[in-house]
Amino acid sequence: MIASARRALRDASALSDRLNYMSAVVNADREPIDIVYTWVDGAYPGYPELLAKYSADEHDRNPNRYRDNLEIFKYSLRSLERFVPWVGTVHVVTCRPQVPEWMDLSAPNLRIVHHDAIFDPEDLPSFNSFGIVANLHRVPEVSDRFIYMEDDTLFGRSISPEDFVEPDGRIKVFVKRSVANDAGEFGDPGHSRWESALAFSNRLLDADYSHRRRGSTHHVPLFIDKASWRACAERWHAEFKQTTASRFRGRANVAPEYLYPWYLVHESLGRLVPRLERTRMVSYLGLDNHRVVQKLGLALLRLRRTPFCCLNDNFGDEADQRVEGWVREHLESLYPEPSRYERSDRV
Repeated sequence: MIASARRALRDASALSDRLNYMSAVVNADREPIDIVYTWVDGAYPGYPELLAKYSADEHDRNPNRYRDNLEIFKYSLRSLERFVPWVGTVHVVTCRPQVPEWMDLSAPNLRIVHHDAIFDPEDLPSFNSFGIVANLHRVPEVSDRFIYMEDDTLFGRSISPEDFVEPDGRIKVFVKRSVANDAGEFGDPGHSRWESALAFSNRLLDADYSHRRRGSTHHVPLFIDKASWRACAERWHAEFKQTTASRFRGRANVAPEYLYPWYLVHESLGRLVPRLERTRMVSYLGLDNHRVVQKLGLALLRLRRTPFCCLNDNFGDEADQRVEGWVREHLESLYPEPSRYERSDRV
């Protein structure tokens, strides 16, 4: 009884120290906060052949996950420079030897990080976004706290560190009303590998905490505290290793961008953002070939101009050229000024 009480006090003290430190870092702006992007171009010379060499089925070759037909990443960097000027270094994690054709590699505070800098050699090449995200804490010289961005996410308004972290140091966790796949659904052959990864992640969370129906996480920038991320990865070391070793998404992979936020919540290091705040902060449009839906969706995005916006590729095998044109016009009208990350000879 006494040992348990001492352990509880020690854990509570450690949690308090961690939150106090996080609060001081964000509120006093004592340390830089970097940003880490993941990006790949499925049409990059040599990449289609590499993908074909290792892929086993149509799912592995799904163009939705490799296509870069709209260069949304370029506009994401424009939005970053305009609305988040306080970030430190921008790290771009990608497959060697890829670099965006339009990118100025001499831009200040910009680093290209190829997969071989964060993966063990035996796990490469990797086409598995779960495995790539699982290793983001290994990005060389990344700050102790950084923001993870997918290349299809943009900023629509000025934001501050307080949009990611509460005054008491807890990291904000944005989850949807829709419930993620439950642990009991793991192994359902009808589920996608994303759905299977959510169910598998919930299986781990249920085993270490308690059974709970958990909301799916939003497509938003994810604030990562490296110490907490490492603790999460160490808690499920075998599962993270298994995920990293999977060249493509596997059914028994963890989804780190889902597991980590819920780990924070269970460890009292994170707070679920209330519904009204989520509505004000987040917008999402799945890009597909339904012209009426896309026209209305883009108009709504323009009207709302939320701080966080995701334009997710759901086109399928081929994208409708009319929709592509609308999306390009939308991006160019919102973010017309080139960023310092772009080559001047491409403007």
